[in-house]
Amino acid sequence: MTTDNDISALPGGKRIALNTFWNIVGMCAPMLVAIFCMPPMIRGLGDDRFGSLTLVWMLVGYFTILDMGIGRALTKIAAERIVKGREEDLPALFWTSCLITLIIGAMAGIILLAIAPWLTSSGLTIPQALQRESLLSFQAVAFSLPLVVMTAGMIGMLEARQRFGLINIVRVPLGSFTFFGPLLVLPFSNSLFPVVLILIAGRIIEWLTYFVLCLHDLPALRHGFKWSGNEVKPLLSTGIWINISMLIMPFMVHIDRFLIGSILTVGAVTYYAIPSEIVVKLLIFPRALVSVLFPTFAGHFEQRGEQTANLFARSMNYLIALLLPVILLIIAFTPEGLHIWLKGNFSIQSTPVMRWLTAGMFIYCLTWVPFTFLQGIGRQKIPAIIQMIEFPLYVALAIPMIRHLGIQGVAIAWVIRAVLELVVMLAFSRRFAPVIGRHFGKWTVSGLIGIVTGILTWIAIVWFYLFSAEDRTNLMVILKLRPVSI
Repeated sequence: MTTDNDISALPGGKRIALNTFWNIVGMCAPMLVAIFCMPPMIRGLGDDRFGSLTLVWMLVGYFTILDMGIGRALTKIAAERIVKGREEDLPALFWTSCLITLIIGAMAGIILLAIAPWLTSSGLTIPQALQRESLLSFQAVAFSLPLVVMTAGMIGMLEARQRFGLINIVRVPLGSFTFFGPLLVLPFSNSLFPVVLILIAGRIIEWLTYFVLCLHDLPALRHGFKWSGNEVKPLLSTGIWINISMLIMPFMVHIDRFLIGSILTVGAVTYYAIPSEIVVKLLIFPRALVSVLFPTFAGHFEQRGEQTANLFARSMNYLIALLLPVILLIIAFTPEGLHIWLKGNFSIQSTPVMRWLTAGMFIYCLTWVPFTFLQGIGRQKIPAIIQMIEFPLYVALAIPMIRHLGIQGVAIAWVIRAVLELVVMLAFSRRFAPVIGRHFGKWTVSGLIGIVTGILTWIAIVWFYLFSAEDRTNLMVILKLRPVSI
């Protein structure tokens, strides 16, 4: 007999729903803050300075996951140990991962310090007047990296222990601070450097808070540092392929801005970055779900393969059902939304870009389920190799499309990449979860019909065609937040 409160049991519907809800709240709240904060931030900084800030912003977020996959590996290994009743291993696993990520962060900081002059002088098309403050900003980020990188491991331990409520209690205020923090600086200075300093201060507070929460949630950690050489190999061997994917994935999402900045201007980056920042927020839905699913896939696939495969299929059903009407609404009202929000030239320049990116983001969101499934069941190598092949092909396609079609060209290239990645990920996932073969036709047909016929028809298609009787029952139970066996 298992319950939703037993972290070693396969999570029931109530726990999955609640944890996913916590994640959505934690990701949506900063997005809402961004809607109100970005217009005055753009006006205060100007197009070129804001374009430079988005690049620094991206680096801070990118280096957060530059941890050799240790954070994700820690979640996987800790979830497996919890299911097997080996929680006494967790302190050594935690402290060993902390030391490894501290060292990795320091090395990453040294590398960033070394390349910062090149980035600001010739690597990016940054105006001469902004190069000095951009250099100082990159250097400040470099010094903060050891603590920033360690944060991923602490979140990883909390996720393995299904503490998504605690994670998001921190994520809401500090994620929001990323957007309203710079506004605190603008009355005194519109220089890039102090804006970046306040962003770094928020990251340091985040690290400290998660560290305290880990000590609170797992009291055994308070008994002192416990290094274990035996944990290094499983952490690194699990993390190496995860790290490759985690490095390529955000860079694949954001490399378009660097390409635009290098081929066109940093001013053009702003016209692309605004719709891109909006559309990327749609990732809150797959991210909220798969961060809950990952420890479940990792801990339970070996013993409950059929149940976890069914969970995979139902997760795809729910994502498609939820996202398609949102995508259609965004595409339909993009011009009006951009005009009301930002006015001026943004609506004209950014509307076609946002529509293409929105279509691509729908496909890319679905990719997260098979991607997470393969990593969780110990097949980390497969998505990593797929992305290693995909990345140079995408860049090779994007460069000529930017030159011929401008910022709209890279958006079209992004859609093509997303479609190919989803097809390949699903094909490999089917080898381990054959149930995918029975659902793929449904996903494709229902999606196409929904696009053609509209949202009201889509609701009927989802309920009576895409969802099985079990899906309908489980959705009703989840909406009522009652436990359900999986």
